[in-house]
Amino acid sequence: MNYFKIINPRVFFQKPGNGTDKHIRMIITSVILAVVAPIFIFTFGKVLGSSYEDAIIFFSKPTNVIVVMLTVCVGLLHFRYGVQTLIEDYVRGSAKKILLHMASLICYSAIAITLISIIRIYF
Repeated sequence: MNYFKIINPRVFFQKPGNGTDKHIRMIITSVILAVVAPIFIFTFGKVLGSSYEDAIIFFSKPTNVIVVMLTVCVGLLHFRYGVQTLIEDYVRGSAKKILLHMASLICYSAIAITLISIIRIYF
């Protein structure tokens, strides 16, 4: 087994050629989420249900902004990879291509909307 492939950053950013690359991407995003999700829960849980002013104060701190952005981005990428695997396994024909494009569009749109919203609050 080639362990250097796991730590090679090109595997994460290039188009996957086979199932191994996709599996490595899922493992990388899972590990990141395993670390970031509890931090997100405990930091964001404090402001959940608070007033608008408290939320603005929360998002004015750069560490909170980084945690929220990282959690949302990595979580949605992990979701996209999972949905992509599901669609590739169970859908055939032209519907497969359409659904793959729709899943990517939805995930990347959600990431962009989240980043723009948080950046507008921060600045």
